[in-house]
Amino acid sequence: MNKIWLSSPHLGGQEINYVQEAFDTNWIAPLGPNVDNFERDLCQYTGASHAAALSSGTAALHLALVLLGVQSGDIVLCQSFTFSASANPIVYQGATPVFIDSETSTWNICPEALETAIKHYVAKGQQPKAIIAVHLYGMPAQLNEILEISRRYDIPIIEDAAEGLGASYFGRKLGTFGALNVLSFNGNKIITTSGGGALLSDDEAPIKQARFLATQARDSAPHYEHSHIGYNYRMSNVCAGIGRGQMQVLDERVAQRRANFDFYVSQLSKIEGFTYQPETTGSFSNRWLSCFLIDPKYTDGLTREGVRLALEQQNIESRPLWKPMHLQPIFKDAPYFGGNICEKMFENGLCLPSGSNLTCADRERIVGAILSVALG
Repeated sequence: MNKIWLSSPHLGGQEINYVQEAFDTNWIAPLGPNVDNFERDLCQYTGASHAAALSSGTAALHLALVLLGVQSGDIVLCQSFTFSASANPIVYQGATPVFIDSETSTWNICPEALETAIKHYVAKGQQPKAIIAVHLYGMPAQLNEILEISRRYDIPIIEDAAEGLGASYFGRKLGTFGALNVLSFNGNKIITTSGGGALLSDDEAPIKQARFLATQARDSAPHYEHSHIGYNYRMSNVCAGIGRGQMQVLDERVAQRRANFDFYVSQLSKIEGFTYQPETTGSFSNRWLSCFLIDPKYTDGLTREGVRLALEQQNIESRPLWKPMHLQPIFKDAPYFGGNICEKMFENGLCLPSGSNLTCADRERIVGAILSVALG
């Protein structure tokens, strides 16, 4: 049986033309016309005013922290239920990550736990430097509540929309709500540049500074002069060419992934104990990954690991939900605020194959394997 991947790249056909243009014009070094145009495409699509195309979403998060002045000894509040790239850059800066539990309506950062953490540190005379809010699996977080908390306590938000490109909140595209906003174009994302990311903002100054820092912070001089620590974080002109082609099919990719999710719901909702990531009022998820919770109390003891192994036997890739950061060995001593919502989701959650290139036969095979193990 052919392998069914969790989320594989899906080219649209036009990417090669932009890549070939880069080769034909010898713009194969970092920067160039494709980078400029890709940044414009991102701004036009999201509604952000300014964008810097970078080598990864992690690089974008790191630069966001640098631009907000995060340094050793500072506190940064971060969603626990996320990929490690959301938290690692905090440590790059020598700051302390403080992890926050999720809520059940979107699976994202819990506003109540977030405010509890803020009050705790403010009372100690430690003003948190930033809030990293993630849109898990493309589902918008409770942005109205989070933005209000941000304003009330004067703490800037870094919007981690690495999984959220193409999603929206009350009609406004994700990647435009924070002081600084992060996208990822890793190979498994809804569109890809092979590897890459972007930093977005409505404020031109931090984006100009991000571009400066991302090109080794070279000062304006005929020789190599450096007054700041810089990074090699810019996207290549070749990779940006892939991105330009991918932008042309982004809305189609969102529709295809949402169709995958709808198919799974229609077929798996009949199984008691199978529930899915909800979509709340005002939220439009890109359904980057179709995620389900499998509660063994209602499935006659069947666990998410039982389903995962059954799929693996059929050469179908699936994956547990993110292991919360506060449970990771590297962050075991980090502060944590909240209950056990994200722990339970990790224990019971499974991501099903969600690629926009899944065929009808693929989806039938996936569902058939799950029904076989769930219903016998």
